[in-house]
Amino acid sequence: MRLNKYISNNSNYSRKVADLLLSEGKVKINGKVVTPTTPLPTTKFKLTINNKPIFDITNYTVIIYHKPKGEIVSKSDPQGRKTIFHSLSSRYKFFTPVGRLDYASEGLLLLSDSKRVASQLMESSLTRKYIIKIDSKITKEMIEGLNIAVSEGLEIEDARAGGHEKSLITSMHFKFESYEITKSSENFSRLKISLSEGKNRELRRFFAYFKANVLDLKRVSYGFISLNALPVGKTRFLTKEEYKDLHEFLGDEQGFGKKKAFKKKVSNTKDLAKKDFDDEDFD
Repeated sequence: MRLNKYISNNSNYSRKVADLLLSEGKVKINGKVVTPTTPLPTTKFKLTINNKPIFDITNYTVIIYHKPKGEIVSKSDPQGRKTIFHSLSSRYKFFTPVGRLDYASEGLLLLSDSKRVASQLMESSLTRKYIIKIDSKITKEMIEGLNIAVSEGLEIEDARAGGHEKSLITSMHFKFESYEITKSSENFSRLKISLSEGKNRELRRFFAYFKANVLDLKRVSYGFISLNALPVGKTRFLTKEEYKDLHEFLGDEQGFGKKKAFKKKVSNTKDLAKKDFDDEDFD
C-alpha cells in the first residue's frame, strides 16, 4: 500500500491532498520526514501529519452487548459477582468496554479490541440515551430540576444518595441534553433522558435527590449506535453503516475535517489547514 492511500484510509484527507502533504514535508514516520515515494513500513510505526498522530482506524472490531442486570462491567470482581466476561464468548476476553453500566443497570454496552477506539468513544461527547423507571410520580420539583439540568446544568452539593456506599463522590454537576416523560403515576413513572457524559451513578443520584429510587435503568443508544431489538445477553457486530459512522467519528476525533471539504481544488496545505480547522467542531 502506498503512503497516500494509507493516509486517506486512516484520516479524512484525500489521496491528492495526502500527496501534497507528503511533497511539502508535512508527513513523518517515526520522527523522520517522508516523501510520496517512501514505502509503507512493514513493522510497527508512528505516522504524523503536522506533528499530529494518524492512527490505523480500520484494523479493529467493535461489538454491541445487551448487558443484563446482575453483571459487573469488569474483568473480575473481588466480591465474586458475575462479570460480563462470564457471559461473553471467550473470543472477546481481551476486548475493552466503552465505559460502564452499573450492576443493576442493563442495555447497550460497546466493547472493542482496540483500547484507543474504546477510549475515544468513552471520552467523547456522543449522546447516550436512557430509559428510566422510578418508584414515584413526577413531581414539580423534579421537572424544575430536569429543566435546569437541560438548560444550564444543575449543581447538587450533596449527591451522595443514589451512589455506592463506598463512593468518595459527594457533589455532582448534572447536565442533560433532553428529557421526555412517558408515564407519571403514583406508583411509578418512566422517562427518557439523553446526556453526553456518563458520570458515576449519575441518574440514580439525580432522582435520589428528589426522593425517588430508580427501579430500572436501560441504555438504548450510544451516539449513532442503537440497541434496537437485540435480546438481553446477546451480542452483535456493528452494521456497515455503523462502521462508516464510526470511521467518520474517529477521523474527526483525530482533528480533521470531513472529506467532502477537500473535493475542491487546493493549491497548498496552508489554505487547506485553515479551511480544515475553521470548519471543525471541537469538543
